Amino acid sequence: MLTSKQRAALRAMANTIEPILYVGKAGLTQNILTQADEALTARELIKGSVQQNAPVSAKEALEALCSAAKAEPVSVSGRKFVLYRRNEKEPVIKM
Repeated sequence: MLTSKQRAALRAMANTIEPILYVGKAGLTQNILTQADEALTARELIKGSVQQNAPVSAKEALEALCSAAKAEPVSVSGRKFVLYRRNEKEPVIKM
């Protein structure tokens, strides 16, 4: 569980990164879940975007991805969302 200070620091780090996950009209597919898992292992902090014609909102996508990838939600703003999962073997972000 992240504290509010940790979440604020992660949110600040996420301002400079571009979205790498895009949820489109197909919704949350197995491919997106796999991409999220692999990206979280490599980067720990990822940003995603929900397209206008997607059947889910950014909040719904974030909740589903967090439960599927065992990640922590960081923020939701408009159609963008950020999630974090610490890499236990080789941490990239020091908390």
